[in-house]
Amino acid sequence: MRKIAFVTATRAEYGLLKPLMEKVNADANLELQLIVTGAHLSQSFGNTYEEVERCFTIHTKIPLCLEENRPQSNSFAMAKLQTELTQTLTELKSDIVVILGDRYEMLSVATTATMLHIPIAHIHGGEVTQGAIDNALRHAITKLSHLHFTATQEYKKRVLQMGEEPWRVYNVGALGVENIKKLKLLSREEFENSIGIKLKEKNLLITYHPETLATISPREQFQELLDALQCLDDTLLIFTKANADTGGAVINSMIDRFIGKHTNAIAFTSLGQLRYFSAIRYVDGVVGNSSSGILEVPSFQKPTINIGKRQEGRLQAVSVIDVSIDKQSIQKAIAQIYRPTLKEKLQHSINPYGSSHETSQQITEVLRTVSLQNLLIKKFHTVKDCSE
Repeated sequence: MRKIAFVTATRAEYGLLKPLMEKVNADANLELQLIVTGAHLSQSFGNTYEEVERCFTIHTKIPLCLEENRPQSNSFAMAKLQTELTQTLTELKSDIVVILGDRYEMLSVATTATMLHIPIAHIHGGEVTQGAIDNALRHAITKLSHLHFTATQEYKKRVLQMGEEPWRVYNVGALGVENIKKLKLLSREEFENSIGIKLKEKNLLITYHPETLATISPREQFQELLDALQCLDDTLLIFTKANADTGGAVINSMIDRFIGKHTNAIAFTSLGQLRYFSAIRYVDGVVGNSSSGILEVPSFQKPTINIGKRQEGRLQAVSVIDVSIDKQSIQKAIAQIYRPTLKEKLQHSINPYGSSHETSQQITEVLRTVSLQNLLIKKFHTVKDCSE
């Protein structure tokens, strides 16, 4: 039985990976090994490991110190994760380690697996997010990985341009889009009951993470957004809190203070995937800089107000409205959401990450059937034609 190790550190990552882990867990030829770390194990970020435990057996939990808002804290956390993960993966004798995305925790996972001679399968490589340190981490993980599952053909080409051999790279579509198609979303009444408040005539979903390469601090960034929202007394503002990046705790404390002063605002450390996608279904638009606003929200033909440069470089649907980090630009974009011309335009919008593929099934089949012999031995593939 082939042993497939998954490492998850955040609520968003787990939500995307869950259907794939279910497929692996159900496959008679595969053994799911699950390692949970990072924000999952932090009370400040909602102890979301409890949600994971309701569905899967967790083999190992590796807690990290995420309370300090300094770059040094993340570096120390990476070192701790690599140390403990070395022992864990050695004990588990994993055949393949699966990594999704671009967070700093995943670079530690990739480095550890590399040193232990364990093949790495990477999901969502080849993408570009120029406003975040994640951009560099993602490309580093790509070069350490042995199998690549990209979300679009363009991203597949980019992985090939990085010298990866074509047989290693699979364009399978985005897991999040597949999840949307398969989830039975909550009815309006069920959703309202789940969040403990009635929706208003106008509703917005807000998720903002620190723009880690910005010239202004997370506090200054987020204050511009709050200033743009504070006059929307007729609108229900549903916040989902920031992740465990440097400055995330600052943003979350600012959300708490805002909620205390505005009765039309509520906040959640984690909505979970079902409530999050259901929220998108009923709100008028999504505001912030989360990757979900680019990858998944367009499938609902709802507008995304994408603030700043955190997601700059990613393929975008016409439903995405890019604005700078300033109050006036954000306010103008929010007003644009309610214009009939935009609503008509969205009726014909297409999500570039949409796919008819059975994404999780395709990945599972590769994990089950790919030959492990010589998988670790990589050759640099020179691309003569970028259309290759």
